[in-house]
Amino acid sequence: MSTSRRLGAIGVAAALVLLAGGCAAGTHPGAAAVVGGTEISVGDVDETSRAVTNALGQDFTAGVTLSEMVNSVLVSKVSEEKSISVSDAETAQAAKLVVGDEAAFQKFQANPVSRDFLNDVASAAVATIKLGGGSGVNDPQAQQKQQDGIAVVKDASKNIDVSIAPRFGQWTDGAIDGKVSGSLSQESDQAKAKRQAQEQQQQQQQGQGQG
Repeated sequence: MSTSRRLGAIGVAAALVLLAGGCAAGTHPGAAAVVGGTEISVGDVDETSRAVTNALGQDFTAGVTLSEMVNSVLVSKVSEEKSISVSDAETAQAAKLVVGDEAAFQKFQANPVSRDFLNDVASAAVATIKLGGGSGVNDPQAQQKQQDGIAVVKDASKNIDVSIAPRFGQWTDGAIDGKVSGSLSQESDQAKAKRQAQEQQQQQQQGQGQG
């Protein structure tokens, strides 16, 4: 499994259904999102997107980055409400599982921005499992407990106001739909086709390398 797919499996998958009850009432200038009073700036999204792209060696878009950052804040707020805590040791273990191999993990660790992003994704993954009644990533039923935790966060997030800047697109089924986004992630059909072909080729090469 490629690194991006591993990130997706633990991170993005948890974000896909969280915002069904969120509202988009507008953001402050310079804000990419405001989640329950916590602001995520456009600058932070751009910087994180670049850092993660460099660590992965392939494009990690601003839209996906923002989805993950919003998810991390939501899970953190719900966890705090329900007195769920995640230790540094649990985060560190989950971070390695998210990335999947030591070389890629070290690339994330080399940049404090990508390192913090990975830690946030990992911590959110552990917290989501715990919210579902599991003990953490080592739980024998971790995958099912994560799904149960997603449901808990989804329900709790109905009471959390979420605003997304239109330039990043709009939330569709709990994820950013970049097809309607502004300048940050807009691309031509030709560029999109080329990017998708490159991503598919990279995934095939990674799959062959691990096979």
